[in-house]
Amino acid sequence: MEKLQAVKGMNDILPPDSARWEWLEARVGALMARYGYQNLRTPLVEPTALFVRGLGEVTDIVEKEMYSFVDRMNGDDLSLRPENTAGVVRAVIEHSLLHDGGKRLYYMGPMFRHERPQKGRYRQFHQIGAEALGYPGPDVDAELILMCRALWRELGLVEGRDLRLEVNSLGQLDERRAHRAALVAHFEAHHDLLDDDSRRRLHTNPLRILDSKNPALQPLIEAAPRLLDHLGAESRAHFDGVRAALDAVGLEYRINPRLVRGMDYYNLTVFEWVTERLGAQGTVCGGGRYDPLIEQLGGKPAPAVGWALGVERLLLLLCEAGVAPPATAPRAYAVLASPAALVRALPVVEVLRAAGVSVLMHAAGKDGFGSLKSQFRRADASGAAWALIFGDDELARGEVALKPLRARDGRAAGAQFTRVLADSAEWARELLDDNPPL
Repeated sequence: MEKLQAVKGMNDILPPDSARWEWLEARVGALMARYGYQNLRTPLVEPTALFVRGLGEVTDIVEKEMYSFVDRMNGDDLSLRPENTAGVVRAVIEHSLLHDGGKRLYYMGPMFRHERPQKGRYRQFHQIGAEALGYPGPDVDAELILMCRALWRELGLVEGRDLRLEVNSLGQLDERRAHRAALVAHFEAHHDLLDDDSRRRLHTNPLRILDSKNPALQPLIEAAPRLLDHLGAESRAHFDGVRAALDAVGLEYRINPRLVRGMDYYNLTVFEWVTERLGAQGTVCGGGRYDPLIEQLGGKPAPAVGWALGVERLLLLLCEAGVAPPATAPRAYAVLASPAALVRALPVVEVLRAAGVSVLMHAAGKDGFGSLKSQFRRADASGAAWALIFGDDELARGEVALKPLRARDGRAAGAQFTRVLADSAEWARELLDDNPPL
């Protein structure tokens, strides 16, 4: 029978690597709570029209990368979500979440884009995102950027060394129209230098040309008119407000006038956290303000701002920066002298687990539990700090032997002692103590 394998570019996340994901997700959840952001979970499948209307019909994502299909049951046009901001906005509109004021929300989960798989970029990839909806001021733009900085610090990354911040303003629609006209005139004057993608976008979405990664186009892009020079007073005041907030907390950043992001829904502030540790694809986290999107998707006009980061790329960056999550290992390993020991050990192990002690119990093979020597090898390989030895002699006295497996604070491993089985709830805390009594 043919061996089945995962779809190309959609990867299994196996232990022990999955522990790194859990470690990251736990820290993100705790950070979001400190900033007052609540978790929102949206479906993996959405109407295709949501992304066409939300992201823009001539974006690379909609044109080339979405996994879209027709529902065989009812003929609906559906797509696997390629990003989640549009889905969050759809949920906010559908459930009238802004009826009592603004909302701070975050999400974690898989996204799907049909692109060439490469290191850190896969067809099923994962994003963590934060969205603040209903808040118009530059203070919330700055809050979201500062939340990123707090996350980097929480994970052991250093801004300025491992990551740096770039910011820009896209202004408002009328300002972009004036800038658009100037861009079209500039690129039309150099039409022969444009690649096929840029020529196709010249009259539909010339702003996307500024986001081109084609090295041959970079001198032409650098010479193009700057949107910052077309900002009106209100847009400039908003951008100045964001910058003043970042300056107030000493966060260094670079104004990048060519930063436009990849979706059509952005306005005013846009930003990216970039790194040089991961090669040419240096963006780890990006976002900005998208005030038009709620109305564009059928809701009452309301401001919004947010960001998303790629989990795979962030985990790669942590490895490149030498940041290692804490090792995951059981706190204790239960060693069983005989099958008869199992019924005496199980109640004790369950009490310890209920008290917060992670216990890995030795499992019987087809020939039984094996020798104590082989069990101790497994206990040591598990990384456990303790061995709980349910030996025949100890059990006859109503006891269990506790053996430290790891040296701590200059104290050698191996000096074991006994505790009463019936008192396991009382001595459970000793197993969590890095300085146990002798």
